[in-house]
Formats: sequence, C-alpha cells, structure tokens
Amino acid sequence: MGLFNKLMGNAGAAKPEDLEAKYGDLLIEDEHFDIGFQLLRDVFIFTNKRLILVDVQGITGRKVEYLSLPYKSISRFSIESAGTFDLDAELKIWISSASEPAVSKQFNKSVNIYEVQQMLASYVL
Repeated sequence: MGLFNKLMGNAGAAKPEDLEAKYGDLLIEDEHFDIGFQLLRDVFIFTNKRLILVDVQGITGRKVEYLSLPYKSISRFSIESAGTFDLDAELKIWISSASEPAVSKQFNKSVNIYEVQQMLASYVL
C-alpha cells in the first residue's frame, strides 16, 4: 500500500537525516529542518524559517526546482482530514492575497495532519 500511496501523490514523513543529507545545502545559518514529507519524487520541507518545496522535473529528474516560502508570506491555510472512503488528508496553503492555494498536498494516513497543521500554525500565527 505504501508504493500505491506514493504513486497516487500522497506524502509520508521523511527522515530528518535523509533531508540533511540531500538538502542541507539549501539551509542558511541558524536554520534547521523540522520535518519533511516525501512524495514519489517531490519533497516539501518545514524548517524553522520557511517552507521549502522540492519539485523534481522531467523523466530523468536532473532538473529540480526549489521553491522557498517564508512563513510570513503565508496568509492562510486549511486541512482536510482523511475519511472512510477518501484515504488521504490534504493541506492547502495560500500566499498573500491569492485567491487560489499556492500549495496543495495530499498525505496518507501515516501522517497526522493535525500535527502538520499545529506546526505550520506555530510559525504562521
């Protein structure tokens, strides 16, 4: 079921040591990884200063986009819990005064969406 969730675009928690090994060069002084979520190829990472979205592009995955969203730019966010038939939870994040969410990610049941929301709220509010 884990591979199926990844193929369907659901995220699971990534190990901090894996984040440090792969993305440590993205951090600035006094910044550290709090938690990250791994999709099949893409990753999004919460640090103590910003949200980093890693978008692996193309067939070979050689081209990678790193989108940095400072927490102060996030104007609102929402979560949708998993249901009986809908097995994934969803996080949406809006930036500034945008009418559509800039980020929309799905999580499998192994991730507690309420903990993700609490962490995001602690940085944004």
